[in-house]
Amino acid sequence: MFPVGPAPWPRLRVLWALWALLVVLLAPWRLWAIQETQECTWQVVLNNLESVGKNDAIDHFVDQELYTVDKVFDLLVDAPIDRDEVRGLGADEWERPWSCTLLGSGHLLTISLQTYLGFPYYLKINYSCTGEVSSEALVRKGHLTGLKPVVLVTFQSPVNFHRWKIEQLQIQMEAAPFRSPAERCDAEEVCLMSWYTPMPIKNGSVVMRVDVSSNGLGPFIPNKRFHVNINGFLERGRDHELQFTVGNELFHLIPRHFVNVPSRPLWYTVDQTPVLILGGIPEEKAILLTDTNFKDFFLVELSIDSCWVGSFYCPQASFTATIYDAIATESTLFIRQNQLIYYFTGTYTTLYENNHGSERWVRVLANECIKRLCPVHFHSNGSEYVMALTAGKNEGYVHFGTITDGLVSFKLLPRDRSVCNAILVDNCSITWAVFIAGDYNLLMLVEIVGPTSSKYFQSVITWLCSTPSQNSSLTVGGEGRGGWKSGWVPGEAQATPPHCCVHFAVYLPARGLEFLMILGTESYTNFPMVPKGMSYNPYNNLLLIWGNFLLQSFNSENFIYLADFPKELSIKYLVNSFRGDMAIVTENEEIWYLLEGSYQVYQLFPSKAWEVYISLQVLQQSSRYAPNETMVTLFYEDNKLYQLVYLIDNQQGRLIKRLMPVEQLLMYQQISKEYVLERQGSHLTLSFSNFCPFTVMRLQELPNPQIYTRQERYRAQPPRVLEPWGFHSENSLAVYQGLVYYLLSLHSKYDKPYADPVHDPTWRWWKNKKQDQDYYFYLANNWRSAGSVHVDMTSYEKIYDLKAENELPERIFLDKGTSYSFSVFLTTRKPEVQHGPSFQVLSPVDLAVVLADPDCIEAMVKEKVLVNRNSVLFWVTLSDKRSCFDQGISGHHLMKTSMLVKVLGSSGHCFQNTNRGPQQPDGASAYWLPARQAPGLRYHLHAAVQPRAEQTLLRLRQSGPGDALLSLPGHLLPILLDPRFGDGRFWQFSGQLRAEGGGRRAHP
Repeated sequence: MFPVGPAPWPRLRVLWALWALLVVLLAPWRLWAIQETQECTWQVVLNNLESVGKNDAIDHFVDQELYTVDKVFDLLVDAPIDRDEVRGLGADEWERPWSCTLLGSGHLLTISLQTYLGFPYYLKINYSCTGEVSSEALVRKGHLTGLKPVVLVTFQSPVNFHRWKIEQLQIQMEAAPFRSPAERCDAEEVCLMSWYTPMPIKNGSVVMRVDVSSNGLGPFIPNKRFHVNINGFLERGRDHELQFTVGNELFHLIPRHFVNVPSRPLWYTVDQTPVLILGGIPEEKAILLTDTNFKDFFLVELSIDSCWVGSFYCPQASFTATIYDAIATESTLFIRQNQLIYYFTGTYTTLYENNHGSERWVRVLANECIKRLCPVHFHSNGSEYVMALTAGKNEGYVHFGTITDGLVSFKLLPRDRSVCNAILVDNCSITWAVFIAGDYNLLMLVEIVGPTSSKYFQSVITWLCSTPSQNSSLTVGGEGRGGWKSGWVPGEAQATPPHCCVHFAVYLPARGLEFLMILGTESYTNFPMVPKGMSYNPYNNLLLIWGNFLLQSFNSENFIYLADFPKELSIKYLVNSFRGDMAIVTENEEIWYLLEGSYQVYQLFPSKAWEVYISLQVLQQSSRYAPNETMVTLFYEDNKLYQLVYLIDNQQGRLIKRLMPVEQLLMYQQISKEYVLERQGSHLTLSFSNFCPFTVMRLQELPNPQIYTRQERYRAQPPRVLEPWGFHSENSLAVYQGLVYYLLSLHSKYDKPYADPVHDPTWRWWKNKKQDQDYYFYLANNWRSAGSVHVDMTSYEKIYDLKAENELPERIFLDKGTSYSFSVFLTTRKPEVQHGPSFQVLSPVDLAVVLADPDCIEAMVKEKVLVNRNSVLFWVTLSDKRSCFDQGISGHHLMKTSMLVKVLGSSGHCFQNTNRGPQQPDGASAYWLPARQAPGLRYHLHAAVQPRAEQTLLRLRQSGPGDALLSLPGHLLPILLDPRFGDGRFWQFSGQLRAEGGGRRAHP
């Protein structure tokens, strides 16, 4: 064991060595100590009811129907389970037929017979450690030392908030140990075991995040996140085997499908897509399909007709079977083959009442010549969108597609005239399109062709997709806000001419410093400017235009030229995390990196830093790197950059997903540039300088998160089993299923009435059994509980007192006039003391706050220099200015904005060594704060402001004795929302109101 020293050293001296060995020696002492511990990781798979206890069983989330567990609950005759409660009927109503629907807040649960139902799947949990041969022995050791996995399931809110209620729902479950009965075991008690928890599902949610952590006992295992999504494109055949509805699965990956094939972008609706698809397999009408973010995947040959319609208005030079464009949404897949577009809607009974699932691929816009599909990364107004760019007879138009509850429709935009006619040119071509839902704008990158067929300049044209009235207010589903009518798509309002046109020069500007403001007075080179695409981030309003250059703008009018990107290269696609950083892939498969708040573009691959990293991987005999490899795609997941790579090793090909080590590559680049050779005695030594302006960064004084995140979390523990070793049986796991189901059903049925004496949906569950709690505890302690199962009434509850964990939440909801505060503690490297008439200590670090929407949000920063600790404390307060009113009822049409807190001079220079390697806060979101040191922390906000400052939104029950009423001054006109209507219906009230009771609540 090496002695533990300070983690960051200002200057570190090591002997001269090869670069690969040198980087190893640069690791701080504390990191070396961490690396001597075993590296363990969680392993989670999905098991259906028949697979429980089987060793190698792995299932995919296909079944969406619940099953009854009333037989196991019938055994609990002397337990805190009321038989009338189980049946949901009176004593003389046993013969009525029963039916049920899934959980969800959009529609109340309808139960006529059984109340305790079960979910179709379990989560099977194990773990493994490096250097250990037997994973079974590890799991046994963990169980005997008290290890219990804790699973947190987060349900993603649905796209269509008109149908389903928007809520931030989580359930935390402790896993139950289960001994496999199928394996032959020579030991006395157990050979093979795992932990299991129910895998709950909820109406409106097809994307679930599963976070697995330890209870603090046993071996140290870092937290890990898994994506468990419902796959609506699989079905069970007559033999109950899984088969694809979109085509036929191919079981062999052929090298020609991937070797030397260009990489392609992965397009999908951010945070909403359960199934991802990727085309680009040469001369095959096949796609890669995954429901686990490429942890595993399928190669599927699509059952499409592959027609080739060439005509005088749609010339086709050649025919290919390759799927060029592929886009995945919450329920529907889109592909383009040649000039044809197809879509397929999956079977998702949790999303819509009637099954809109497709039986075959649907060809759409069959008479059009489509040259490209453009994705819309964010949903809005309860729908998702996709855009198709035309060629031939309809050049200069965009087909705007809307997907609502799996139903697809297209509209031609602009409706009255083409873009070419609108900008008064004869010939033009739309190269790319971006839809900005918050402003109802359609940005189009237009190539204008001159009279001599020369492409002489480009334009970005902003087309207003709606025509607001004078007060910028349209009707949206009966709500008072600016926007679209319910079920309306852009183009139905009166067509408007482009209100902003940005023209680009023919040639690239001359390089100067890191960036250049485009003012029209700069000098230019002889290199032509070739725009190819655009990317827009709605959180920070950053528009990027890319080609053989990079231009960025925060208002779509004034642009900055990033001079660090070489003009000799051409960008093929951008990969945006939408949380502050992005990756750039060029036509020759180079990978570059851009961090928000910085104008410097970093080359990640190929680079000297990449060579150092690969050398270290070879020394460690890593199986995730090979001399012959081809990148298939690049994408972000949970704010980390991943590669999908095809490797050929020992003449065997395989497709793997691996982490792109951005922080390590940036650190190696810094080391390779900033070093000095010094002679000490008879040998040379290397001296490195650390340019990070601080040594410690911490977040402090964070408020409790739930009032800002609106997160509702429930807790459930497995029932106690009367078994000496604590192992559960199939019956006790079924009881666990029923208890979790009923806990969530109580949440679904609870309508949160105003002035409820108990603000908890679970209290009614045990209200008739609470007085007998000691009796049930006595039975369990004496091993007399019915069914050998004890149900602890205190183990199923709603959690209201979650504490801040010294990290920012992923996002917050900032209501009108509210504020959010926290502090940033920085320990500096060198104090600067100014001597003079008065002694004064200057802060060597500066904190900058950048707001995406300063008209709506304001920030205040206060600084305090802590002389005795060589530190600086910054208090940051973020407040709503009561000036933006573009939101409907709670949770609808939220405004997206962000705040960037940046330590000046730290971009690309600050890293923190963790047990997962060097990390930096890459400006992305708030998760990373305690684990990384930061050039900037990206903070997402959903500002939920009310329609107008002079109006107040009230939530009242039907008027009657004891109901709480509200009294307002006479000059205020309240708007009343009746919770009996699920559509958000409200009306004006002119009578007298009075207030009786009430108080501050954490949730609206």
